[in-house]
Amino acid sequence: MTTLICNCNQTMPLQAQALGKALGEDLTLHTTLCRREAGHFQKAVKTGETVVVACTQEKRLFSELAEQTEGAISPIRFVNIRETGGWGREAEHATPKMAALLAAARLPEPEPVPTVTYKSSGRVLIMGALDAAERAASFLSDAMQVTIWSEGAGKAGGSQERRFPVVAGRLQSLTGWLGAFDVSWDASNPIDLDLCTRCNACVAACPEQAIGLDYQVDLSRCTSHRDCVKVCEAAGAIDFSREARPQTERFDVVLDLRSDKASPTFSSHALPQGYFRWDGQELQTLLKVRELVGEFEKPRFFAYKQKLCAHSRNEQVGCNACVDICSAEAIRSDKSRQQIVVNPNLCVGCGACTTVCPTGALTYAYPRPAEQGAKIRSLLTAYQAAGGRDAALLLHSQNKGQALIDELGRGAQLKVMQGVPARVMPVALWHTASVGLELWLSAVAYGARQVMVLLTDEEAPQYRAALMDQMAVAQSLLNGLGYTGVHFQLIEAKNPASLDADLQRLAARGLKASAMPAGPVAAARHAVQAEKRSNLELVLDHLMAQSPVMAQEEQMRPKALDLPASGSPLGTIVVDGGKCTLCMSCVGACPSSALQDNPLQPEIRFIEKNCVQCGLCAKTCPEDAITLQSRLSLVPERQQSRVLHGSPPYACIRCSKPFGTHKGIETMLGRLAGHSMFQGLALERLKMCGDCRVVDMFTDENQVRITGVNPPKPQ
Repeated sequence: MTTLICNCNQTMPLQAQALGKALGEDLTLHTTLCRREAGHFQKAVKTGETVVVACTQEKRLFSELAEQTEGAISPIRFVNIRETGGWGREAEHATPKMAALLAAARLPEPEPVPTVTYKSSGRVLIMGALDAAERAASFLSDAMQVTIWSEGAGKAGGSQERRFPVVAGRLQSLTGWLGAFDVSWDASNPIDLDLCTRCNACVAACPEQAIGLDYQVDLSRCTSHRDCVKVCEAAGAIDFSREARPQTERFDVVLDLRSDKASPTFSSHALPQGYFRWDGQELQTLLKVRELVGEFEKPRFFAYKQKLCAHSRNEQVGCNACVDICSAEAIRSDKSRQQIVVNPNLCVGCGACTTVCPTGALTYAYPRPAEQGAKIRSLLTAYQAAGGRDAALLLHSQNKGQALIDELGRGAQLKVMQGVPARVMPVALWHTASVGLELWLSAVAYGARQVMVLLTDEEAPQYRAALMDQMAVAQSLLNGLGYTGVHFQLIEAKNPASLDADLQRLAARGLKASAMPAGPVAAARHAVQAEKRSNLELVLDHLMAQSPVMAQEEQMRPKALDLPASGSPLGTIVVDGGKCTLCMSCVGACPSSALQDNPLQPEIRFIEKNCVQCGLCAKTCPEDAITLQSRLSLVPERQQSRVLHGSPPYACIRCSKPFGTHKGIETMLGRLAGHSMFQGLALERLKMCGDCRVVDMFTDENQVRITGVNPPKPQ
């Protein structure tokens, strides 16, 4: 492993010796690595060892230089230590952070993930007013096959020369994604655009001016003079008696020029790949559209394990968190098969579904939890080894979030902002909603004192609410265990100045002195697990073992910590013994084996650590006898089976064999006592087991048989 550090124009107070000691490497400090000292870079990339370059602004130049260097075989990784720490008011104290960022860059690349493939032959549908659509088509027609969906003439109407196919009518549906957009409509207008020659005779002949330069009839203005039909007799394009014809066609790309006020076709926050909205101004959108010809791949961002899913059982829906939060509408319920279905073509990789999933049935795969956890652990371990204290993580998106941090760093260098505090380490994510409670708590267990999540205008509104819920649960856990301070914060920033102010305020708040520790005294040693619940249990075990509350005398400790109900994946259930008949419907519905029966006697048993608070038991219970209670139990019995409700068995009045519960049989007798079919001996027969009931029926001389013939009397 070779690390190359460049201090351009000596604008950073870099301490190469201290950084090298933290990384276990002799470092040379360069000042013009991308220019005069480029030979050092070229020499390094010939060694075959991974080369870490502490420079991202010249990433393209270094990559091109490596391609031009004969014998260059080394993998190259880039890391930013300038805008994230070297430029700022606290730059002199940022050496531990720089060491941490460099150490994280030295980790192995994440394992490859499966991909999703799109194929586009370049058929684009442009939707909007005819004049604007034809203008957009002129920019695309040399690279793509254009079809126009006309919605009115616009200001100028269509051109005299028909250069592109034009369709119009009542839009019924538009669904799909890149390479597979299906459009359905009714061709309901009297003018057939395929037959129309744009001679304009109908426009001139119409006395009501009901025909515009989109060559469609405004039926609300037409008074049936039919002058247009007469002048179009030769072409035969106008027929008022024609019935609306359903039409369907497939396109690869859709460019929508209609304004948001016109009820856009896709209402989801995250639009499908291949669907673009254009205001007629920004040419960057058209450039993106032109590129969408060929075959494309994206990561398959998620992995799904149906056996862990708490979505549904027996046609009852329990956990619906992933369906509700998906901003791309890529997840749907399939309760008949006891699962959810994720469309990988629509998934945009935000990861919010994996964050709110209480069981880990949905896990994020880009990168995987274990890989993300290894990065966080490496950052915090290196930071502490380099002498850093009170570490804070700033989780941000690698697009707009990264751009804000870069601008903040430049503002700090120009002395108009303060920059990223020395103890705050930025961590770039594909999407900020992809990391949740279990990894935040892992960061605290590894030594972080704060975890901040930066939101920009990229996130869907429901993501903010979900992250707030998760943070409330995590904060309640830590404070309940005796760890002081505010550990989790959302930062909503739209510009570098507001980000700067929030970082300074929150970083200062986290350092308030207290008699109680802000986090575990000893950092956790376990690795983040692939399974969400396993990882959560390991983190809780460590936090509880280090907890000041758990160090108190046993009689002083609370038995459990109450948690916010919204978003909590931990808790217990309460069974109303007065209502429960021990029908065991809840046991059959439980997806996580938290509820179990006892084969030896009527009992509902419960293992609290397995409960995911999905609510399936409560929704399945026919007696409405179950309620959920969000909490973290602090007693060892949390991991053991305990009895929630039990009843002595009901013995058959004839043979004394147990065949039900007292509560169940008594409830049945009470409900049927007034029924005409269950009077006298018939009601008593309900107190018998199945075998005795049959025997009693066939030995009762007064019992009416189906055949109408009673059996002979016993001798």
